[in-house]
Amino acid sequence: MSPKFTFCFGILPFFYYAVSFLSLGMMEESFPFHYSLLEYLFTLVGLLLFLLDIALDIWTVVSFYQDGSYVYMGVMIFLLLGSSVLLQVFSWLWYSDSLEKIETKVEKFTAQHSLIKPFHFLQLGVYLRYAGVIETSTMDFIHYTNNFREGMTMCMNHDLQMLRLFETFSESAPLFTLMMSRILQRGELELITALKILTSAAAISSSIALYHRSMRIYLPKKRKMSWISTGVYFLWNLLLIIPRVTALALFCSVLPCYIIAHFLSLWMLLVLAAWSQKTNYMEHSGWEWLYRASVGLIWYFCWFNVSTGSIKLKLILYYSFIALDTTMLLGLWYRKEFEYAGCWRSLNPRTVILTLLGLYATGILMKMFYYRWFYPNGDKEKITEPTEKVKFRRAAKYDMDSVSSLEDIVAAPAQPLSGVLKRSSTMAANFYF
Repeated sequence: MSPKFTFCFGILPFFYYAVSFLSLGMMEESFPFHYSLLEYLFTLVGLLLFLLDIALDIWTVVSFYQDGSYVYMGVMIFLLLGSSVLLQVFSWLWYSDSLEKIETKVEKFTAQHSLIKPFHFLQLGVYLRYAGVIETSTMDFIHYTNNFREGMTMCMNHDLQMLRLFETFSESAPLFTLMMSRILQRGELELITALKILTSAAAISSSIALYHRSMRIYLPKKRKMSWISTGVYFLWNLLLIIPRVTALALFCSVLPCYIIAHFLSLWMLLVLAAWSQKTNYMEHSGWEWLYRASVGLIWYFCWFNVSTGSIKLKLILYYSFIALDTTMLLGLWYRKEFEYAGCWRSLNPRTVILTLLGLYATGILMKMFYYRWFYPNGDKEKITEPTEKVKFRRAAKYDMDSVSSLEDIVAAPAQPLSGVLKRSSTMAANFYF
């Protein structure tokens, strides 16, 4: 395995999400929050790591070409471009819903000169959002103010968190599966390789936990989320993701031509399941199907709640179905294992299957432990209305010229939720209901 490939899909994403964890954790220490020097530096480092990740993706594609691995190179290019296009489409749709409400100077400049659409066409829309967040973060840090600008920064971060989540399951998770499949076919199962795989899985689990942590801003009484809760949330996701991705990689390593058929058939079924949940995330109902298609992609790897209501039955149905599918994939791999001369031939396939299923069962138990001891319970603490931070933001946007104090702003009439406020409130309501 090329060291470039390993670094790109293992260590770097983990560092990227670790930096984001620390930055978000500090923002939750108080309300209203303010930016410290360390937090501001974390924001900049996170952007630099994101840019470095793109550069290493290109480097890895070149490495595949030089090694003559044209199939892997083609698959990787398809995943990278497909994920980028998906993120740009979502970003453009969210911008187009609220062009008149753009507040940062860099975004206003691009909007006034009709550059937002060209930026997204050139796959630069996400960087424009980063520039907006960096601008507001810089103003917060320099002026050390506790006004609605901090709320604006948090709302802008919510869209970025969602885009990161889409990127994780449209790019990182599929490429992680590709990496493991190549390791299996080339017979490179060593201790260092296992650590690299674990690091890649941890990066995916970190992105989910980061999304989870960002939702705590909508729970005023529980905004100071303990790191133990985050650790438990991260751990059960890790224990569920490793068996799922490993089963997909094992199946792909012996029946590579069938993995596409498996994905398409299961993905279409999951999209229909998302449709049955009557999601209402996008501003326009026609684009809601794109969101449902993205949800189906996330569900292919792990659970993601997209509607309010009782979650217990949904979880039972989903995890039972995924456990059955994972067992089927492992069974097909076991059937072909004796015909396959790979790195797993020195291991007992029954041990491999039992270990993976054991990890999956442990992850389920860990999730039950989280919902029993760490999940915010009680109807009054669940999201039914925007919290004071969002109300503050809405009132401030309503009439900035006619208010003179915090009390006047809070007392201003609340406007109907739209744009990022609607999306972030919907995410929080679905997450905690």
